[in-house]
Amino acid sequence: MALNPLNHKGDKHSNNISTLMSVKSPDIDDDIVLKTERLTKIFDSKGANVVALQDIDFTVKRGEFVSIMGPSGSGKSTLLNIIGALDRPTSGKVFINGFDIFALGDSEIATMRNRLIGYVFQSYNLVNRTTVEMNVKLPAIIAGMSTSEANLRSMKLLETLGIADKAKQKPANLSGGQQQRVAIARCLINNPAIILADEPTGNLDTKTGADIFEMLKELSNKFSRTIIMVTHNPELAEATDRIIMIKDGQIESDVKT
Repeated sequence: MALNPLNHKGDKHSNNISTLMSVKSPDIDDDIVLKTERLTKIFDSKGANVVALQDIDFTVKRGEFVSIMGPSGSGKSTLLNIIGALDRPTSGKVFINGFDIFALGDSEIATMRNRLIGYVFQSYNLVNRTTVEMNVKLPAIIAGMSTSEANLRSMKLLETLGIADKAKQKPANLSGGQQQRVAIARCLINNPAIILADEPTGNLDTKTGADIFEMLKELSNKFSRTIIMVTHNPELAEATDRIIMIKDGQIESDVKT
């Protein structure tokens, strides 16, 4: 099956962020999708400071598939949450498509997150009280896409991912692999600049996990999707373009595979 995600480069909807141009940096090359500058996160735990991340600097080019690895508690998930604008750093900057995302207000960050970032989680994070189709359409509806366009896109993605026949079912009735396909369709519907995948195969059996990973690889290789994946699986990491190792909140190594 050839994966054919919606890749409308001239799509006015997915690029309609002109009101945010004041926070776009002219110094970042158009080929750079993600850049972090001295990214630091400190938590206050029972009156003591815990440094989760310290001075994280790296860039990711368009179409790169990057793995983030490290022991439990090393800061991987904290880093992904900040890149995805789900949490704010204590200091430092994150640029996505040249936009300094934390220079924005909360409502603008929510808009940026909805339109520029797609998420794939280990636990799928689907809404079980509604249908598969509505789960896929929800980010598009939030973004203000027309009903007809959202319907068209959601069904095209479900067809591409081989689960169009599940559109009217509830996610809880699907297998783990099918639910993760729904999550991938959902993350693609707004044509994001970057896909963040947090242990996307962690809850799946070996064969299903391999299938999901191959879908992500195809998105990167054939359609220039930029993917950052947190994983504990060294075999999967070796099959990506680059591995960033995190230890004690700092980058220990950054190696092309």
